[in-house]
Amino acid sequence: MGTRRHPQHSGSTRTTALALTVVGAVMAPAAPAFAAGPPVVDLRADVNRDGKVDVSGTSDNAGEDTWTPARGAVFLPNIDDDTRRCPVKTPTGKPLSDAKLAACNDGSDNIVNGSTDLADLARVRSLPMAAVPAGATGTVRVDGGRRTRVFVKRPGGWAMVTPATRLTAAELRAGVEFGVEGNDVIRDTKVWDGRAVIRLTVTAGGRSTSDEITLRVAPLLTHHHLQNAQQVMVTKVPGNDDWARRQQAFVKGLGTEARAAGIGTPLITFDRYQDIWAQDFVEPAYVSMTGPGGRRHVMRVMLRSAQPDREAGRELFEKLRGSGVGVVQVSGVRDSEEWTLNSMGNLETIPPYTHGGRSYPAGRIIQGERKDIGSKPARAMRTLLKSQGLQDPLLLDTSWLHVGHVDEFVQFLPADTPRGWRIGVADPEAGLRLLREAREAGHGGTRMFSVPGSKDVPAPRETIDQALASRYLVQDNRMAAQRIRANLEILKRETGVTDAEVVRVPALYTRGSEEGERGDTMMPRLKRMGAGEIPVPDSVREYGQQKELRLHRDGRRAAGPEPVMTSAYVPGAVNGVLLGRDRYLAPRQWGPVINGRDVFTESVTAAYAQAGMKVSYIDDWYTYHLGAGEVHCGTNTLRDASAAWWRSS
Repeated sequence: MGTRRHPQHSGSTRTTALALTVVGAVMAPAAPAFAAGPPVVDLRADVNRDGKVDVSGTSDNAGEDTWTPARGAVFLPNIDDDTRRCPVKTPTGKPLSDAKLAACNDGSDNIVNGSTDLADLARVRSLPMAAVPAGATGTVRVDGGRRTRVFVKRPGGWAMVTPATRLTAAELRAGVEFGVEGNDVIRDTKVWDGRAVIRLTVTAGGRSTSDEITLRVAPLLTHHHLQNAQQVMVTKVPGNDDWARRQQAFVKGLGTEARAAGIGTPLITFDRYQDIWAQDFVEPAYVSMTGPGGRRHVMRVMLRSAQPDREAGRELFEKLRGSGVGVVQVSGVRDSEEWTLNSMGNLETIPPYTHGGRSYPAGRIIQGERKDIGSKPARAMRTLLKSQGLQDPLLLDTSWLHVGHVDEFVQFLPADTPRGWRIGVADPEAGLRLLREAREAGHGGTRMFSVPGSKDVPAPRETIDQALASRYLVQDNRMAAQRIRANLEILKRETGVTDAEVVRVPALYTRGSEEGERGDTMMPRLKRMGAGEIPVPDSVREYGQQKELRLHRDGRRAAGPEPVMTSAYVPGAVNGVLLGRDRYLAPRQWGPVINGRDVFTESVTAAYAQAGMKVSYIDDWYTYHLGAGEVHCGTNTLRDASAAWWRSS
């Protein structure tokens, strides 16, 4: 029977602390135990991942006692809330703690919560044992048991296997159906590698025979850009002041652009905590196994950022968790770990690839680190991501950026090429070239930015000549170009991407001010561009301050000059959102207008057009750009995860 082990038998009934044992009524007069030799115990699961348990053939036999990314039975971490039974407040109306919010899900109780919950259980079946004697009983042992629950199907419904339950001879003769769920994702393979070994032992007359099968909990995976966008998320702030009206206009425009790209599902709007950086407090992810008919059964999982003091992550539990949607958060984040690096804008995913003998059929995660001070994203999050076994995170150097997120300079775009995707990177040298060409053509006196002002906020007054003559702009962008090239070389080495597969998008970066100020990101940049004070809600201003580096904390900064750290000067075009395979939404450039045309908009549009992308633009100047973020930072997407994660196509 393939690699199935021979039935085991012994002269005495086995007992173990992990055994789950059950006795039933005698259904027929006693017969000699195993008179003709022990019957074969045969457990089956969906080892070949075709959506059914093969009980008539042998397609699920090979490899049933092992597990690889390509083959082996899968079960889900059942962490959604199909009946929305999980509370978000105490009986007295007080908010639950983060730990208590996360403790409740469908896998935390001992019942099957209706038909939708039943669909989340992986099936295991025992082949009918027609020759089993009347006095036989069955026991089930689960290794990995405290993270795995097994239910047995009985005439009265599905019952959790407990030490008080036994399988009867009648059930064994008919064949038993089990349902398997996990109550968590893999957090650390050193603690639990996700495997559950289920053993069925049949005992009669003091003799036993058994079989076992291995399953593994589905890996938690992040989305990549070859998966089509299905829904867009954004924060919507209340109010009627100028800033709030601008942000509400952004949300309205985003909805229009999503519909134009063919996304019919309405926006998900966060509205409880006014954290406008919807990219940063959550990373949409998923788990899946094959369901009936070979279709993927997908559960969305909202991965909360490893920022315990960031309240916006609570809305994932309060608003999104429900049928088919779970939430995961990590614990044990140390105070010394860099707060900004733990934002999810610092987590993106390379699409699937194979290179250098290594394959990533579900894509590969990238994150930024600050190599200058040895600071990385939280160890607990990195351990969780690596422990999934498929998207081993690759670290890039973002120490040259104020906020330090990878989405500030790199992206991945679908392509009709053998690889199926390209890399998009910000190109500061192209940005400088645009300004120099404009100056040489006699347009140095043209305003650097065409964004209009208002009665409360004057328009920026800086000219192209003034920008190029400023103390740091050219120097900072040469540095930025060098750092981007170094990161691109890492990506090329790891993926095999060639220069011909790189889309270079004009960009410019700047430090906080002429004096290299730290502190609040927004105001120094506004003042440098000649704008007045902009009324910004305290919650947004405080978050802008939190995003800043804690350079001197714990004495990690070595003595010497402060490092140069930058953010987007012209709105960062690569920090947009991919709405369709060929539809890209970028921040409106508001660059110099020469002969009636915005030179940055023209150049950005041309760069994406060469990659087969149609670009539309949305204004984020006052709402996101001046807060050191752009369209991508303020949005998020749920994507189609129906493809099998264990193969690239």
